[in-house]
Amino acid sequence: MIYIIMGVSGCGKSALGAFLSEKLGWPLHEGDHFHPQGNIEKMARGEPLTDQDRLPWLLKLHEVIERGRCSRSDALVTCSALKRLYRQILLYGSKALDSSSGPDHNILPPTPPDVFFLFLHGDYDLIQQRMVARRGHYMKADLLRSQFDVLEPPSDEENVLPLAISRSITDMAVEVQTHIVRLKSST
Repeated sequence: MIYIIMGVSGCGKSALGAFLSEKLGWPLHEGDHFHPQGNIEKMARGEPLTDQDRLPWLLKLHEVIERGRCSRSDALVTCSALKRLYRQILLYGSKALDSSSGPDHNILPPTPPDVFFLFLHGDYDLIQQRMVARRGHYMKADLLRSQFDVLEPPSDEENVLPLAISRSITDMAVEVQTHIVRLKSST
């Protein structure tokens, strides 16, 4: 099973991912580590990424997800995955691009049953406070508005488990663990 921990920058993807990785014994693939250097430099300058900037990064993460799925491994992946198209690229790679531009766009199959999105969502002010307080991250707090502007919250058909970040990491992790137990007992 693959859980993609998603949401705007500063919502706690890395913290929840590290906590779950420790609790579950699953590997964590930190999405930030897959960004090309140019993306990191652009964000460090306070410039929002474009869809074109994100594409190589999303395709790398698609490869990570596919390797896990093909080997039937359990894993956690962090990725902002702000738009539906980005989530489709994570799941289907470049095939998502072909289907999004054709006359019959959205012809991709539904989200695979072994992939789930954990959507960390919360109030802009709370997330901005967290971003201002954190140290050593290249993503600047003033880019948060651009992330909220492009955010397309996932729909139920995308195998999403929404998690309010106003709750503690422990509470969110318990909900995820309950979700995993329920899924594994139904298969």
